[in-house]
Amino acid sequence: MQKPQTAVQRLGVFGGAFDPPHLAHLALVEAAVAQLQLDHVHVLPTGHAWHKPRLLSDAAHRVAMTRLAFAHVPQVVVDEREILRTGPSYTVDTLHELQSEYPQAQLYLLLGDDQRRSLSSWHQIGEIERIAIICAAGRDMAVRAWNKESGPAPTHPPLSDTLQARIRTLDMPLMPHSATDIRVLAATEQALTGLVSPAVERYIHEHHLYRPH
Repeated sequence: MQKPQTAVQRLGVFGGAFDPPHLAHLALVEAAVAQLQLDHVHVLPTGHAWHKPRLLSDAAHRVAMTRLAFAHVPQVVVDEREILRTGPSYTVDTLHELQSEYPQAQLYLLLGDDQRRSLSSWHQIGEIERIAIICAAGRDMAVRAWNKESGPAPTHPPLSDTLQARIRTLDMPLMPHSATDIRVLAATEQALTGLVSPAVERYIHEHHLYRPH
């Protein structure tokens, strides 16, 4: 990871499995950069995904795809710290590290709608709220996909009124992209046009990702 050389005042933090990174991820980051006037965004592929019901693709592939997906966004720093961290990887630990590295910066935690709805179950959510301003984007739940691989949509305790009121909403189009659906399409070598960037699509097909074994 190459750290920004200039003073950072507004730092976005966006984590996820990125298995694969898709266009809704890109749209969220671009909206956050524009609307929050972020100097940089640390995009962090998940390491040990203790909360995922399935094994993630190899970290090297997810990092490579993430670099391709965000290559044209100059504010993005692809940060591998959660990949390199041993044991369960918690967002609060990443925020503490970034706070130490950039003590003058305001941290903005960027979330997709699915992440926002699960916030009540996050490790040390109160500390996360203290450290960072939480900013979320919505997706159209009417068309959000859940298939046999992912199982029924998980349920989480409702967010407190206080936390809900403090979450900022990013203004961006509803994008019902699903990494699960993309993996299903890739498994049968179908086109992924309009779902992932052309570079990521080429990578998926060239490395035969998500094919049945």
